[in-house]
Amino acid sequence: METKAGKDPAPWMPPAQSATCTYMVAWTATKLRWDLSADDTEQAALPQLAEPCADSTLEYETAS
Repeated sequence: METKAGKDPAPWMPPAQSATCTYMVAWTATKLRWDLSADDTEQAALPQLAEPCADSTLEYETAS
């Protein structure tokens, strides 16, 4: 069984498909909140992984 550890969505996604969009929204909100960058692998994977989440709403506050 592969564990999440510090992996981004490119190599690891929740095993339950029902958690995919929740995870993608939380991951993206965290990146935006803390103004974190995404590496090339993550940038390439995110659009495809987020496709089923078109109806999801992303809300975040910028960290001060």
